[in-house]
This record gives sequence, structure tokens and C-alpha cells, in this order.
Amino acid sequence: MSDQKVLELIAALVPAGSRVLDLGCGDGRLLAHLTRHRGCSGYGIELADENVLACAQRGVNVIQLNLEEGLALFADASFDVVLQLDTLQHLRNTENMLRETVRVGRIGIVSFPNFAHWPNRLSVLRGRMPVTKVLPYQWYDTPNIRVGTHADFEMLARKNGLRVLDSFGLHAGHAVRRWPNLRASTAVFKIAR
Repeated sequence: MSDQKVLELIAALVPAGSRVLDLGCGDGRLLAHLTRHRGCSGYGIELADENVLACAQRGVNVIQLNLEEGLALFADASFDVVLQLDTLQHLRNTENMLRETVRVGRIGIVSFPNFAHWPNRLSVLRGRMPVTKVLPYQWYDTPNIRVGTHADFEMLARKNGLRVLDSFGLHAGHAVRRWPNLRASTAVFKIAR
């Protein structure tokens, strides 16, 4: 999540003063921004040692935890908002983590690379896996366990009894609301029970 415009678009989805849990928080940049500019508080969850250190250096409360182990550490509705940004594609138990997201938080905000974005489709038509800014790895060295699409997530949410409060795409730092499955490189969903 290095693009400042994207950070601000996601931050705007979080109500001011919210208690936030950021799953896979990376270096803590978004949580630090939410604390400083939106009056939020909360924790980041991160596995990588270097990111845990970066969070601590930013003054972000961070817990080192493998998300595959779930969120049993937290009680129901412990947070106003649970962020799961660019982590879903790295998890084996996606459905469980989505249910945990809305169990622990009143709302969840989820984003992931949208594999249905038109340049990705074109690459597959040419017989090649896409390599893009959002999907920057070759197929043989990617940390992504799975790929998904904007349209697939809507079906997954319904299957798990989740309500989609808002959905759109992101591309080049801008929100894409018209045909996000085709026109957006990143899918974004605001979900609740």
C-alpha cells in the first residue's frame, strides 16, 4: 500500500475515531495515518519481523501473529473496523478469515488484486500469466496463494452470509465504480454481518 492516493481513499472509508484492527498491516503506514489524521486507535497484525520493527518505529501498536491461526485472541465486536488489505490472496483459509473479520469488527474493509482487470485478461488470452503493478510477481515466485475477481468476492460474501455495504475498484489511485470487475486493478469491499 505505497500509493498515497490509495491510502487516503481507504482511510476515508474508516469513520473518524474508530477502533481499528489492521490485518497484515505491513509497515504500519495506514494505521499511523488513521491515528494521526482520523483520530483512530487500534492494532496492527503482522508476521514479518522487519514490518513489526517498522510498525514499532512508527509508534503503531503491533502484534506479531500468523493470520492462518485466526483471530481467537480477540472477542466479538472488539473493533469498529477490521482492515484486510491485500492479505486475502495470501491466506489458505479465506472464508474463515472473512467470517473472523466481521466477528471481530462491526465492519470489515477488504481489498485484493482484481484478476479480472482487462490487462490481466489480455495477458491470459495471450497465454501468459499477468505481471502488473498490483500483481508484480512471475507465476513461479508469487507469494499469492490464489487470485480472485471483484465479481467472485460478491458471491463469496453472500455464500458466507455477509452483507456488502459498499464495493468499488481502485486503479491508478482513483475509485472505479462503473464496471470495476473489468476496469479496476484492485477490488475493495466494505462488509458486515
